[in-house]
This record gives sequence, structure tokens and C-alpha cells, in this order.
Amino acid sequence: MKSNRRAFLRAAGAAGAAAFIVKDSSIEAVAQASRALGTRSPDDVAADEGYWRDIQNAFTLDRSLINLNNGNSCPSPTVVHDAYKRYLDYSNQAPVYHRGLIERNIEVARRRLADFFGCDAEEMAITRNSSESLQIAQNGIDLEPGDEVVTTEQDYGRMLTTWDQRARRNKITIKKVNFPVPTTGENLYGILEGAITPRTKVLHFCHITNLTGQIFPVQNLARMARSRGIITIVDGAHAAAHFPFKLRDLEMDYYGTSLHKWLLAPTGTGFLYVRKDRIARTWPMQAAPERSDNDIRKFEEIGTSPAATKAALNEALAFHQAIGTERVAARLRYLTLRWANRLKANPRVLIHTGLDQVYGVACVGIKDIPAARINAFMWDKYRIITTAINRPEYNGIRVTPNIYTPLEEIDTFVAAMEDLLQNGLPKTA
Repeated sequence: MKSNRRAFLRAAGAAGAAAFIVKDSSIEAVAQASRALGTRSPDDVAADEGYWRDIQNAFTLDRSLINLNNGNSCPSPTVVHDAYKRYLDYSNQAPVYHRGLIERNIEVARRRLADFFGCDAEEMAITRNSSESLQIAQNGIDLEPGDEVVTTEQDYGRMLTTWDQRARRNKITIKKVNFPVPTTGENLYGILEGAITPRTKVLHFCHITNLTGQIFPVQNLARMARSRGIITIVDGAHAAAHFPFKLRDLEMDYYGTSLHKWLLAPTGTGFLYVRKDRIARTWPMQAAPERSDNDIRKFEEIGTSPAATKAALNEALAFHQAIGTERVAARLRYLTLRWANRLKANPRVLIHTGLDQVYGVACVGIKDIPAARINAFMWDKYRIITTAINRPEYNGIRVTPNIYTPLEEIDTFVAAMEDLLQNGLPKTA
């Protein structure tokens, strides 16, 4: 499809066109390509292959394989990776001096992240990942024997393990509820509300699950919990920079995420949001002096650690902003629906994600073929990276493309699934 953007470039002539085509990996080049889109809607831009080819050129990737497991961690754009290496080289010259200079400049990243994600900078701690963020909240809340935590069976395994350890240590009760997939926000609300008892002190749930991409009605659940004096912890590992939202609008008490997923930051970056009135009442992971009780930075004290990863957050955020979250979300949805709509008509295909609310995380299975076998087939024959999801109620492979994923890679995945559906698994010797 010829886009309005391409028509504009042709009309502007060769010299004008050169100003908008991304010929390098700079953030400004991406921003220029985005500005050339004018007022076109995100859904319209999602199908503009010329624009997204420019974005794809901002990455240095191994195109001999197809990475559809971006739900684990994502490659950074070249400009972000170069910045990370530059900060690393700089700090290595005299770590005790240069690393300290970089660390003092982390406040810039804090302010920018807080402004973008919608909270006060004094409510945002920069961490290494969502697991660390959420464990700070889980282990930092005072709970007494007999207190109850309500969560779900489909929350992230590490977080469930953290609650199980607290149950062993503090004699609290962990109630894990299950829910069908796919389902609705209304159904999720009803299930979690129905699980609450007078002993419930904490409600812990995902913003979007890592298993199927199920989205929860965070604001409604947070309001319900607060009206009953219940603390809310939200696992946003797969939400930040994946689709639009503002932290202040969600109204929960704690929110943890990883930024090496959809923000495309270096591996080992994340943040913890703590509602301001909860900071003093939450114990940090490592001991802090009493004077730091009200300081969000007490949650960042982990001893000596590399500053380069945090410093490169500035470039990652700027790259993302040059595109825009609405465009990112629309493109991820477009890529997912491209494969899902072509496969869903086959009665043997089981899509465990609601396509009316999908973005870049979805789970698909095939009747009578275990997820592990599908996953192995994808890699062995087509060099497609996915991940197997095995649950008592369902199983399938999780498919997570990203903005650097071209349509031909999505179509190769469809062809691989159709090959498996038509010809079955290859016979083993």
C-alpha cells in the first residue's frame, strides 16, 4: 500500500526525501520519519511498511533467525546499545570516579521516566527488573500471621514463589485463584473480588500476563481494594511501553516493570512505582538508615553495580518517544492479528488470547500437539524462536513480535504453523 508519507516524500523531491528516510540509527532520524507521518492515525500507520522498514533499520539484528520471543527481553536499537557501551567504556576508565559521575546523572532518567509514565519522580525507583521491583514490595510490606494475600495461579512464577516463601516464614495465607483464557475484564474483576475475605491484606495481580497477554482492569481493582483497606501490587512486567497508560490513572499502591522488554532498554533495567504514602511504610530490600524512610531511593540500594545500564535509559526512552506508544501498540496489534486471523479459522488451532484486546503477546496451541513439540518444531525446521507455555488448563506457544519484526517473518511463522497442521510433526529416527 502506498502511504501518504511516501507520496509526500516523492512530491518533495529527492533532496526533501533524504531528510526523512532513516539512513542511520539516530533518534533524530527516527523522529523525523515519525513527524513526516503528519496526523495519520496509529492504526493507519501500523500498516505502513515503508515507515516500519525505516524503524527496523535502526536495529542491528541477526536475521538468520526469527525472534518471536520478545516477551523475554528485547534487542536494543543500535543507538541505545551504542550509548550503553559508551557509558560502560567511560566508567571503566576510573570506575570509582567516572561511575560516580554517571550515577549522579541518573536523576535525569528518573525525572524523564516519571514524566513519561505518569507519576511523581519521588515515587519512582530505578531497579534491575520487574522481579526485583515486585519483591521489594512483597517482602517490604508488614504482614502478620493469619493475614491473607489474594493473587492468581497465572501470575509470574517468581512472584508466586516469593509469596510462598513469605507464607513459610511469616505464617500468612496465600490464596491463588484461577481464571479461564481468554476472558474479560469484568470476569476477572468478579473472580478477584469474590476471593477477598475480611483477612485479605494484599491483592496482587498482573497488568498483562506473561502467559497469554490477558489484560486486567487495574484501576477498577485498585479502587475496589482501597475501599476495603487492601494494598494492591501490580505486575507490569509486560505493560510499560507496550500500550498507553499512566501510572497515576491506575491508582494501585505498587507497580513493578522491566524496561528491557518493550522499552528496548539494556538488559537489567526496570522501575518500581510506590504510591507516596506507602514509601515510609515499606522496608527496602537492603537496609537503609532511618533518615531515608521517606526517600524512594532507599529501594535502589543494592551495593556496587554498573551505572551504564541505567544511564542508557535516557536513549531508550527518547527512541520510544520518537515513535510514540500509540504507534507501537497499534503496530504490535497489527502484527499479532496478521498471524492470528489467518490461523484461527482452522478448528485445530487454539488461540488462548482474546483478540479484541491483544497487542504483542499472544498464546496459540494446536490440538493434540504438546506445546514443547510445537516450540521445538519452530526452531528445528524454521529457526523461529518462541516459548512453550504449559498449564494444566491449556498449553501453547507464546508469540511475541516487536516493532523491528517485518511482515515476512510473521508470514514465515504462519507458513510454519500451516506446515505443522498439514503434515504433522516430522518422524524421528
